[in-house]
Amino acid sequence: MTASTSDRVVVQAGSPVGNPWLFHRVPFQAGDAAVFFDIPGDGTTLILRDIECDRARASGVARHIHAPKEFTPSGGLSGDRDTATAQAAAEFAVQRGLKEVWSGRSMPLIFAHFFQERGVEVKCDPELGVLERRAKNENEVKALAQAQRMTEGAIRFACEMIASADADAKGELSVRGEPLTSERVQNEINAWLLEHGMGTSGSIVAGGSEGADCHNRGKGRLRTGEPIIVDIFPMDPSSRYFGDCTRSVVHGEIPDIVKRMHDATAKAKAAAFAVTRAGATGEQVHQAACDVFTELGYGIGMPESPDDDSIRYVHGTGHGVGLDVHEPPLLDFGGPPLVVGDCLTIEPGLYGAKVGGVRIEDMVIVRAEGCDNLNTLPETLTWA
Repeated sequence: MTASTSDRVVVQAGSPVGNPWLFHRVPFQAGDAAVFFDIPGDGTTLILRDIECDRARASGVARHIHAPKEFTPSGGLSGDRDTATAQAAAEFAVQRGLKEVWSGRSMPLIFAHFFQERGVEVKCDPELGVLERRAKNENEVKALAQAQRMTEGAIRFACEMIASADADAKGELSVRGEPLTSERVQNEINAWLLEHGMGTSGSIVAGGSEGADCHNRGKGRLRTGEPIIVDIFPMDPSSRYFGDCTRSVVHGEIPDIVKRMHDATAKAKAAAFAVTRAGATGEQVHQAACDVFTELGYGIGMPESPDDDSIRYVHGTGHGVGLDVHEPPLLDFGGPPLVVGDCLTIEPGLYGAKVGGVRIEDMVIVRAEGCDNLNTLPETLTWA
């Protein structure tokens, strides 16, 4: 007979700083392998490297703290840390008389291997911990708001750099006499983030036709009169929570077609905001944005052929953010009901092979009757 949810022995494993599912249960910054047990009637146990045990005990992240050597199987522990931790986890389970453990979507296979080798059945619940991560508490909201404030600062810095650049006779931009490229702006963004205590970001700085591919990071010279998408998504190392923000910028004169795209995107974002609340579905939020674009004559979905240069809305309206920059739920077709505490991006955009792309992205917290916007930056194409 399968154990009820309340009777399950739950296991999470991996590196706390490398596995956000484990870190959410065990908010302890350690880089080596660890394993966490939640055993009904016995509380929580964390097994991790011996040099981390005292710090883990002081942090109070689990009732019982042990080193792998305390659960050495008869054949000894491997000299490899990941393997040794998995071996110790299996020995712990055997000593506790556990016949079955449950884990979620992120447990490394090596732990399942050693559990099963010792006769402990491993079962997976793909939804384990999902709602717990989605429903952010107020401390998590504060961490996300702080990360987003820093992200907005980096957005402003990058957009103002681009908008105030010099343009030569060919329309190519430069700053202080040196060519302004996507790569240079990405590097400058990372330097700004590090100076302000944030982690670096694999930022998107995509101009002109490169911006037509919504996830193209961008490369090469930036030019005047073209839309440039700036999308920055760094982690705050102090909390491990992410920010995520996008704005678009045009150096010099803004083409009418880009103005229309930007106006439509702002209207679509406002429509998505208007339906974002607990109980609404991710699909409803996405549909609200799609309806605006459709009414204004833009296509929905990917182009049918590489030669299709129509301007279209090609992606979902947003995603969850937290200990990952992309986490549940999705604001897209099939998106689930929203819950109080969901942290979401709302980021509609329009893309065309010839003109490029425009996207506006804010981050919000879902409430019972609406949502709180963590952004304060203006929605503008002009940053000079």
